[in-house]
Order: sequence, then C-alpha cells, then structure tokens
Amino acid sequence: MPPVAPPDEAARADLRRHLDGLPLPTHALGRLEDVAGWLAACQARSPARPPAAPRVVLFAAEHGIAAAGVSAFAATETRARLEAVRSGTSPTNSLATVAGADVRVVEVGDGPSGRIDREDALTVDGLQEALDAGVRAADEAVDEGADLLVPGDLAVGVSTPVAVLAAALCAREPVAVVGRGSGIDDLAWMRKAAAVRDALRRSKAVGRDPEGLLRVVGGADLAALVGFLTQAARRRTPVLLDGAAVCVAALLADARSPGARAWWLAASRDTEPAQALALEVLGLDPLLLLDLRAGAATGALAAVPLVTMAARVAAGS
Repeated sequence: MPPVAPPDEAARADLRRHLDGLPLPTHALGRLEDVAGWLAACQARSPARPPAAPRVVLFAAEHGIAAAGVSAFAATETRARLEAVRSGTSPTNSLATVAGADVRVVEVGDGPSGRIDREDALTVDGLQEALDAGVRAADEAVDEGADLLVPGDLAVGVSTPVAVLAAALCAREPVAVVGRGSGIDDLAWMRKAAAVRDALRRSKAVGRDPEGLLRVVGGADLAALVGFLTQAARRRTPVLLDGAAVCVAALLADARSPGARAWWLAASRDTEPAQALALEVLGLDPLLLLDLRAGAATGALAAVPLVTMAARVAAGS
C-alpha cells in the first residue's frame, strides 16, 4: 500500500516555540511537552485541543492455537470477556469511565482461526474480511467524531500468534519472544514455545510480507487491528497503542503502509517480550510502565488522562 501522509510538523514546531517561550526551564514539562507536540501535529492545530471523544475499539476472535494448552484459560474465556465488556463490568469499562471514552466491541472471524502450528490461520477471503472489518471500525469511529482511538484485543491465546509474528518480522528465535501471557506455568510455556517454533517454521514461505504473515500465522482479530491502525492513520486520527497484540499489529500496519507509525503514541509497556520488541522497532517509548497484563486497552486508557493533561498544560488552560 502507498505511504501514509505525515502529521503536520509545522503545528508541532509552532507548539515547540510556544513552550520555549514560557518562563520555565527548557523542557521543564518533560514528556508532557512531547505528547502535546504529537497531538498538535496530528490535529494540525497549535495548541492542540484536549481529546473530547476518545473511543475504545476491542476486537474479539477465537484462536485455534488456544486448544494446544498455550494459555492459562480455556478458549471459552474469550466469550466471557466479551460479555463482561458488553455488560459494563470489565476493567476496561471502569477505566473508560474515568477517561471519558466510549467502548465498542467488534467480533471478527467465522469460528476459531486455524491452529497455526499445523495450518494457516485464515483463508485469503477470511483475511480480507478481517482487514475490511478493521477499516470499517476506524471509519465508523472517525465519522462519529472520535478524536483519539484506543484499540485492544480480547482473545484467549492471542499472545502465541503475536510472538510468531514478532519473531518473523524481526528475525528472532522463539525463546526471545515467548512470554508468560496469561500467567502460564513452565509446562505451558514449553508448549507455547514449541507452537511458536512450529508456526515460525511454517511462516518462512511468506517471508516478511505483512498480509501473508497474517494469513498464515496471525488471526482475524490481528488482521482487523492492522486494518484499523492503517485506516486511522489515513484518516489522520491519533491512536494510543497498548499491549503486545496491538503493538505487533502496529508493526505489521507500518510495514504495510509506511509512515503510519507517526500517528501513534505508545501508552504502556506490558510484560510480553514481543511488545517490547515491536516498540523498539517502531521507535516508540511508552508513557507508562505499569506491568499490566490485562490487555483490552487497559494500559492505553490509563494514559488518556495524561494526553488530556499534556494538551491543557501546553495551552495554558
């Protein structure tokens, strides 16, 4: 796909001049100044407006690899997480209330994806449908007035394809990208490492092609995240990244549409090595170090108030 147009650097430079003119030591407000500059560039406006309508979009899908004992939870837990969000009782809902964000859930995929250590995750048609679902979710959010997007995932077992994708894109061995995910024990970690090894071997046929990797060793939710992140950048809308699944999807989205990364801010670092690797390659430094493992956009939601603070302090309001 063609490169993504960059944010407005003139607005960022104008904000920098404004901050330099304040009666404060240079860069006295630290990373809040960087966040304010990023937001000004994304909005093409200096000073930037505080986000008025953040939106969380959670993608839910089933992963066939969950049946291989790579998670501390049964595959049916995905449905329980989905229902908790819809009923308003999940941690995501609590944090979204504080952040002033609304929450949407997008279910993707027709049943579980293929078990990636043995078979392709998606068909060609299934991949395109998932990408399109992500694009539609981004368009819907922007068209309805969302000015800060917060994507997340809900699936059990997603950290296994995420590890495979990170290893394939960054030429790493499985041991370097396999984390504890949902809190697995040593035996489950060994099963997960073996699954990643076998899936990584299968991925070699498509090299580092983003869409090929999503089809062979990804999943419907990961493909939807890639479509969402790409379209958000094309719609010139800022995004907070959080969690290994979202950050590795961002790595794929930027490879697919170069320049998209300029529209994203890393919100929080979790405990998965695949996330740290993806952020290192993207050149993004997380705002928060909270050691979260909950996923579902919880870390990014915790950072939304910081983005609002950054915009307000830069504007002097």
